[in-house]
Amino acid sequence: MTAAAERGTTTVSERAVRRIAGRAAAESLPHGDGVRATGSTASVHGRRAELSLAVTLPYPAPLADTVRDVRRHVVERTGQLTGLDVAATRLAVTSLSVPRVPVPPAPEHDGGRTPRRWWSQRRVPVALLSAVAAVCWGALALDLVRVHTAHRAAAAWRRSALHWLSGRAPGDPAVVAAGAAVALLGVWLILLAVTPGRRRQSTLRVPAARVDAAVDRSAVESLVREAVGDVAGVGAVRVRARTGRVTVRAGLCFGDRAATRDAVTSAARAALTACGLRRTPRLRVRVVPEPVWRPPLDAGQETPEPVAATSGRPGGDR
Repeated sequence: MTAAAERGTTTVSERAVRRIAGRAAAESLPHGDGVRATGSTASVHGRRAELSLAVTLPYPAPLADTVRDVRRHVVERTGQLTGLDVAATRLAVTSLSVPRVPVPPAPEHDGGRTPRRWWSQRRVPVALLSAVAAVCWGALALDLVRVHTAHRAAAAWRRSALHWLSGRAPGDPAVVAAGAAVALLGVWLILLAVTPGRRRQSTLRVPAARVDAAVDRSAVESLVREAVGDVAGVGAVRVRARTGRVTVRAGLCFGDRAATRDAVTSAARAALTACGLRRTPRLRVRVVPEPVWRPPLDAGQETPEPVAATSGRPGGDR
C-alpha cells in the first residue's frame, strides 16, 4: 500500500529539467537568434533543482547583460514549467556566433532585355567567308602589285577571266546563274546575321539579375523520357524536343489507354515545368499500344477460365 505522504505527488525527472532549461535558454532573447544550449546538467533534490548550462551566445552583443538575461529567463521559465525552486544556475559561455541575416532577393531589372535564345557567334560561316575573300582579293592585289611595280604582264587567270566576262552579255545563262548564286549567298548571310542560332539550346528562367542560363534540348528530352517511363503501363518512350514543341510517343504495355495518356501528359508537363524553361513548349502526346497490350476487362465481364487440352492416343482405347 502506498504511503500517505507519497500520494498525489508528481516527480519531475532530471532529464525533463535539462530539456526544459535548454529550451528556455534558446528562447531567452527577444528574437531567439544566436542562443543555443550545447550542454546541460541538472540535479533535483526534493523541491529544489540545480542547473548547469553551456550556451552559445550571439555576437556582437554585451556579454554581461546577455548572460544575466539568459540566466534570469532560464530560472523563471524552468521554475514555472516544473514547479521546482531553481536555486543555483551556472551558465558557461562556450562560443560566440554571428547571427544569420536573411539575404533579400535580388530585385528584377526590367530595363535590360534578355534574349529569348542565346546568339551564336557564327564562327564557321565567318571563317569560310573570310578565307575565300582573303584568297581572292589577296591574289588580285598581288597580281596588281606585280603588274604596276615590276611591270610584268597580268596573270593568265586574270586575263582569262576578263576575256570570259567581255564575251558574255547580261542575259547570258551563265551570268544569270552566277548572279543568282551570289544573291542566295547574300540572303544566307543576312539570315545568319539576324537569327540567334543555337537551335539545340533553350534558355531558362533565372531569378538572379544579369544571369543567363540555357539547357541542351537533349537534356530536356532525357528528363521527359525518364518522367514518362515511370508511369505504370508504359514501355518504350521516344521524346523529340523542337522549337516551341515537345513530342512524346509512349508504348502502352498494359492498362487503360485513356488513363495512361492522361498520366503521361501530367508527367511530361511536370518534367517540363521542373526544367524552368523561359518559354513553355507545346506538348504533344501519343500513346501507341504495344503488340502485347490487351484491352482491360469491364467490371461486369468475367475472366475466361482456361480449358485443359486433352490428348488421345491414335487408334482409340484398347
